Order: sequence, then C-alpha cells, then structure tokens
Amino acid sequence: MELKEILAKCDHTLLAQTSTWEEIKAICDDGIKYATASVCIPASFVKQAKEYVGEKLAICTVIGFPNGYATTASKCFMAADAVANGADEVDMVINIGWAKEGKWAEITEEIAAIKEACNGKLLKVIIETCLLTDEEKIALCKCVSDSSADYIKTSTGFSKAGATFADVELFAKYVAPHVKIKAAGGISSLEDAEKFIELGASRLGTSRIVKIAKGLANDGTY
Repeated sequence: MELKEILAKCDHTLLAQTSTWEEIKAICDDGIKYATASVCIPASFVKQAKEYVGEKLAICTVIGFPNGYATTASKCFMAADAVANGADEVDMVINIGWAKEGKWAEITEEIAAIKEACNGKLLKVIIETCLLTDEEKIALCKCVSDSSADYIKTSTGFSKAGATFADVELFAKYVAPHVKIKAAGGISSLEDAEKFIELGASRLGTSRIVKIAKGLANDGTY
C-alpha cells in the first residue's frame, strides 16, 4: 500500500490539553500538505481552524471526551455547537458506565440523538475498547449499527491502551455493513497502519503517520 493511500485514511490528531493555536495551525498545514482525511482537534479550535483551512481539509473534533459520562443533553449541545462552528466530523465517547450496566437501549438512543444534533455531518462513536469485555464490545457494535452513526472507533488514546488488531477484527465481524471502522491510539508504524486497514479500518486516528511521512520527505524518499 502506498504511503499516500494510508495518509488519506488518517485523522491527523492533536488533542493534548496543552494544545496551542500555533500547534493546531501546524497540524492543519500538515494535513493539507499530506492530504490526510481530516485533522482531529479540540472543539475550542474548530471555528478558527475551519476559517484557516476553508475547504482544503476536513475538521474533526471530539465531544464528551475522553470520559464519556457527560449527560446526553450536554453531548448533543457540544455536537451541535461543533458543527455550527464548522466541524465536518464529530467523534463522541459513549457512557462506558452504561455499557457496564448493560444499558444498551439508552446507549443507542444517546448515539442517535447526537447523530441528529450533528445535522448531517459524520459521527464516529468511541467505545474505549480497553475498558470492555468482548461481549460488551459485541453489544456495542449492535448499538452503533442501530443508531445511524457512521463509524465505530476503538479508543480515545487517553485510557490505558489504544487500538488492537483483535478489536478491529471483532468490529469488522459484528458491525452492520453501513458502519465504518476507525482505529485510534498507539498506531506508531506504517506496518501497523497497513495491517489495521487490511483488517477493515477505513480511518486511523494518529499523528505519527504524518511524522513518518515528514521524515521520509526529509530523507528524499517520499
């Protein structure tokens, strides 16, 4: 797989609490230069970033992040606010406590409500796989499939582990055909990125692939 094909599936990500506009602007520049799928940035920077990139690059942001236990109403407000500010894509975190309690109907209803608040923009649903059993992951594949969300996503990158090959394989087996897969957290090599794509991921949440591309460009090999 060519590097540009991998880059085209990357949500080039900067979500550190210490992020500054200069850093956000730099990843936007990189996203445009290397033709990534989007940049994934904190909600407070969405309006400024969208004004900066215009239609050259999709802007993704996160809501209910990273813990997922905000109220549904507040998550819906955050989603609507992000879209009003120019977000093209929204990545939300489920209520993981509800998953532990088996509140599958409530989770499905919340995702559906947030999808509606996105006003036609893409919604990706982070289930934080490292905190779940396989049975819970399978149940959440059904929740996401039944909710009208566009993607199921492995991880925030802020918990104890990120994406695994096994989780992407599980998603590919259990989500409905219309649900796409995003692997995120700890994707550190081109080999790993390619493997996740081969297993069924159509998006990768990472900053390291662009860093690799920049290194290869500096070496004259890309």
